[in-house]
Amino acid sequence: MAILSILKYPHPTLKKQSEKVTAFDSALHTLLDNMYETMTSTNGIGLAAIQVGVPLRILIINIPREEDGNQYEEDTLEIINPTFLKTEGVVVYQEGCLSVPGFYEDIERFKEVSIAYQDRFGEEKVLQAEGLLAIALQHEIDHLNGVLFVDKLPILRRKKFEKELKKLQKSKKD
Repeated sequence: MAILSILKYPHPTLKKQSEKVTAFDSALHTLLDNMYETMTSTNGIGLAAIQVGVPLRILIINIPREEDGNQYEEDTLEIINPTFLKTEGVVVYQEGCLSVPGFYEDIERFKEVSIAYQDRFGEEKVLQAEGLLAIALQHEIDHLNGVLFVDKLPILRRKKFEKELKKLQKSKKD
């Protein structure tokens, strides 16, 4: 397994629409395994394929267990070609992103979601989620559509974010 490079905002690939997966083969399985290694090595709870430069409708999520706060490989959700079936309620949650390291903002999301998707073998599944899992699903599916959480910020907070990012990038060059 390999750790992949995560694209950082404002990399143009992050704005691309991801394509539907049609081949459920060993290349897909290798990508999923590498995405898991990459996500856990960076303490992430979700990762979309587009974030590692692969414009396919693939994401993985691994929510830490409540009892010990640890992530276990067997809890990983591999979600391919997701589509929303139902969305309900509204919640505000502070989000971060592996492609926008060091930034956290309150984002409005649906409180509960239901999605249809395929697993690594192409089997069709349905998942109902609430809480952090529902937030993570929406965040990662946004990536598949070329949307980052900072794109959802109100204009003034967005300007503040852009200013902070420029300052951070300038300080890294110095």
